[in-house]
Amino acid sequence: MPANTDPRPWGAGMVTKAGTPVLPPPGAPAPVTPPREPGQERRRLLWYAGAAGGMLLIGLVLVLVMTLSGNPDPFGSKPAGPSDVRPPLARACPAPTSTVEPQPVDPGPPPSGARTVDTEAGISYAAYGAPWEPWRTVWNAGTLQVPYKAGQHFVTEIYSGGTYHASILSAAVPAADNDAVAINLECVGRQVAADVRAEYYPQPTTMDLHRDERTVLGGRPAWVTVFRLHFDRSGLKATDELAGVAVIDVGKPTAAVLYVSIPGTHRQFDYVVDEVLDSVRPA
Repeated sequence: MPANTDPRPWGAGMVTKAGTPVLPPPGAPAPVTPPREPGQERRRLLWYAGAAGGMLLIGLVLVLVMTLSGNPDPFGSKPAGPSDVRPPLARACPAPTSTVEPQPVDPGPPPSGARTVDTEAGISYAAYGAPWEPWRTVWNAGTLQVPYKAGQHFVTEIYSGGTYHASILSAAVPAADNDAVAINLECVGRQVAADVRAEYYPQPTTMDLHRDERTVLGGRPAWVTVFRLHFDRSGLKATDELAGVAVIDVGKPTAAVLYVSIPGTHRQFDYVVDEVLDSVRPA
């Protein structure tokens, strides 16, 4: 090995690896760390404490705003929940928790004679000759928008407001949640009857209630309401009407509705209300 002739105090060719500290030459003075100004560390701690306090204050303000506004998400990042899209009767009349309706029975053959068959509603019932004639339109009646599509009617009078009718009409109305078939008959029956009274006739009315009960029509569970309404409308001869409303559980999410109305000017047809109800059979 040759003698060290390099004037530097460390060997020639010496290199440092990454991360390896370079030591000062022997006899060199140690590096001097500049002294910190008095209170510098204290100011730094106070700055951190102030920043943390500010963040806490902002969080408390946001919580207070959410609480007072009733909005759990002030930035609106959460989508709104789905609206209730159930039919009106399903919303008003939840399915019964227990089945207390009369069970279906064999109704026997339908009465002889002409019949109205409403396959959509799932029922058939007695049909009559003149002056009755087929119902050939769709009447979406009342707040519940019951879509009467089948049945019979005749005009009892023409007045300034239009025509007044006697009617035997049927419809299918959604009355259960989704694909459920359990129907709260009492609730649905009374809701439909109340809608008939409030929406089908001149207002105000008074009512003589003849029947309001759970029963069986055509072997199927049903709720039947029969009443006479009294009312007064300028130009209208009829001042009362006998009405029968039946809601029938036909084993589907839709209930069958049968509505029979006889104006007081034609009381000779009052018997039709009971006769049609008794004639109901599944279709």
